[in-house]
Amino acid sequence: MKDSALKVGLENVKVKPTLKNFEQLQQLDDIDRQLLCLLQVNSRITFAELARQVNLSTPGLQKRLRKLEEKGVIDRYVTLVNREALGLDLLCFAQVTLANHQPECVGMFCDRVKELPEVLECHHLSGEFDYLLKMVVPNHQHLAKLLSEKITRIPGIDRIQTNIVLNEIKASTSLPLD
Repeated sequence: MKDSALKVGLENVKVKPTLKNFEQLQQLDDIDRQLLCLLQVNSRITFAELARQVNLSTPGLQKRLRKLEEKGVIDRYVTLVNREALGLDLLCFAQVTLANHQPECVGMFCDRVKELPEVLECHHLSGEFDYLLKMVVPNHQHLAKLLSEKITRIPGIDRIQTNIVLNEIKASTSLPLD
């Protein structure tokens, strides 16, 4: 019985390809680091321009990129959308504490949160709260509705503390590669 309960909880743990004990990051040469820095700033840069900036041929560049993709260093290429340009003006964080930590309860919480498009990120934490949700909504009314009609109705939640972002000081998707 314990094994099946454990499986329910672990199904919700997201495991990404990782850099093997930091060694893979150390194995990146200067050209790989340059490529990654340039792509983190602009993933739409052409192969020709990218190759020119790192002094590689286009086929040499493509080979390097393919290797970085195969190793899981490059996860995907995305477009970052300006939330405010779409009227999603309210950025919020909710700290969530579960009433119990049985695998079934944890699994249900994770499954339900994944269904909410307003939740951009969900992180399992150590410390006072169990989870941190990063959410975006158009306004206070939508936030109230999200909390009262969706999040608080997830079984097993003991407490929610919501914080509204007043001013975004730093927002970056670029990883430090030094």
